[in-house]
Amino acid sequence: MKIQPLGDRILVEVLEAKDKTKGGIVLPDAAKEKPQEAKVIAVGKGKVSEDGKVVPLEVKAGDKILFGKYSGTEITVDDKEYLILKEEDVLAIIE
Repeated sequence: MKIQPLGDRILVEVLEAKDKTKGGIVLPDAAKEKPQEAKVIAVGKGKVSEDGKVVPLEVKAGDKILFGKYSGTEITVDDKEYLILKEEDVLAIIE
């Protein structure tokens, strides 16, 4: 199944939370924070401005991003979990 986000929305696959801290401490599942990194799978065409022009999104498919901790809507397609975000929920692109 193929999903195409509309407008300024972005479809992302959330990357797994890290199992260890930088100091080498192994974290149990209960102690892990909700991950905030994701890989962009698909993007919408862009936001429509007040004068009717489409403003393209800054992110593109394949980018690795940081997003707000409680942002977006979770969906499941073909037993894979994804998140649909608005572009304003994206905090940064990781290079």
